[in-house]
Amino acid sequence: MVEKTKKDIKLYGFNNLTKTLSFNIYDISYTKSEADRRDYIQYIDEQYNSERLTGILKEVTDIIGASILNIAKQDYDPEGASVTILISEEEVPMALIDPSCNVGELPFPRNVVGHLDKSHITVHTYPESHPHGGISTFRVDIDVSTCGTISPLKALNLLIRSFDSDIITCDYRVRGFTRDLDGKKHFIDHEINSIQDYIEDDLLESYSTVDVNVFQENIFHTKMMRTEVELDEYFFNLKSEDLNETEMNAIEESLYREIEEIFYGRTFN
Repeated sequence: MVEKTKKDIKLYGFNNLTKTLSFNIYDISYTKSEADRRDYIQYIDEQYNSERLTGILKEVTDIIGASILNIAKQDYDPEGASVTILISEEEVPMALIDPSCNVGELPFPRNVVGHLDKSHITVHTYPESHPHGGISTFRVDIDVSTCGTISPLKALNLLIRSFDSDIITCDYRVRGFTRDLDGKKHFIDHEINSIQDYIEDDLLESYSTVDVNVFQENIFHTKMMRTEVELDEYFFNLKSEDLNETEMNAIEESLYREIEEIFYGRTFN
């Protein structure tokens, strides 16, 4: 989707509106044994290490039209990773860049933080498993915060497609104000009714969605839950032919329960 800019706004000075997209995804898997749970955590840690996450965030930077000033990243022990990128709306001349910034060049193998000029992108991963019930969960938290005319909403579809997402929670907020030539304050510079307006149709078709928006405060919230559970897609180190019908039904029920509890933010009795 293309962001619709409010017409005929001629600004005085710099557009200092801050636009922040907070994006959380959850991937659910069934891990039958303790060994499977360990293997799942290791698999997730390898698939979504700081190097790959850095690549995703660099794509985000390109899509929103920003320039990288600095990156910091970290792989954690025993699991998880974080990346932060400092970005700028426009390319900053090398002579003006703080010499401690790496401008996207990463000579070190582990920590990642990225800084943008007046803007930043961060990602954190949280793989986890529970010793009872066989459910393992992978959570990713991503924040894209920009100042000026560039919009984090342009990166939404890339972020959804970059991860296997059973539940998605998106928060978008516009803060501050900017002035036009007549001195009038503008607290938002584009039209938006829902975050869903910026998500491609083929992605929306796979999810049940709920909006909770506070329009007068420029706060938008969308939750998405995958509508169909194909069991084979949720098995880790396991095949459906290895299970009987009773086991299959019990696993399917536990997967639906896990997904719904995360989506609704409450534990069911």
